[in-house]
Amino acid sequence: MVPFLLLLVAWGAAGLSCARLCLAGARAARRPEGTSGGRGRQLTLYEAAFLAGGPRRVADLALVSMHLRRRLLLAHTGWATVVDPEGRDEVERTVIRAIGPEGQSPIAPVRAAAAAADAVRAVSDRLVAAGLALPHGAGVAPAVRAVRGAALLVAALGTAVLVVTPDGPDSRLLVWFALPLALTLGCLAIARVEAHPYGSWASPAGQRLLETCAVPGDGATGDTLVTVAVRGVDAVDDPALRAALTGRAGIRMRLGRE
Repeated sequence: MVPFLLLLVAWGAAGLSCARLCLAGARAARRPEGTSGGRGRQLTLYEAAFLAGGPRRVADLALVSMHLRRRLLLAHTGWATVVDPEGRDEVERTVIRAIGPEGQSPIAPVRAAAAAADAVRAVSDRLVAAGLALPHGAGVAPAVRAVRGAALLVAALGTAVLVVTPDGPDSRLLVWFALPLALTLGCLAIARVEAHPYGSWASPAGQRLLETCAVPGDGATGDTLVTVAVRGVDAVDDPALRAALTGRAGIRMRLGRE
């Protein structure tokens, strides 16, 4: 009885995860009516940041931009201090409001508040309407991770059947375990061919535009902002700024005291 229950779990996990991946792929490939798929369009820095890393990346870009232009001080200890309370755009004004009236706050809650703000959601809505970003919950990457997890679960359940039946399981039962494993591995192979690189935010058209479209910059500061938008804060050359946004300096300090 137990092997059959494990078989039902294996088929359920494989079927649900593969169905989710198929639906995510179909939504990602669908282009809203009346859109050009980004042809002839130049991305703004905020749009490039969203397509590459989502709302959190947009918040990081705003923080770095304000820091480099001396409107905000990001300390390596993980705190943000307002220098100039006048933001240039709604995203920056959102960051200033998130820091609060005292003008100083830890960076982590500021980033979280800015990423969830209406100003960042407006960037998302604009890109979704243009067919460049995926609607919420339509990302292929989470679906691929689910199928990978299901494949591991099926393999683990098949191994468990071998353990709980010391006399050896029926060979037909092992075949029935091999089928959901083949299903999940086949879906992963198709996704690798059709949808790689797996995007959580950009549609296929958005990914192509992000790879080929030049993002405007202005010298060294602009180059740093483009790096943050496309590659994230881990790619920043300045170790103090990188530590402020990743929080790793604080971890090293605590380890040093211990």
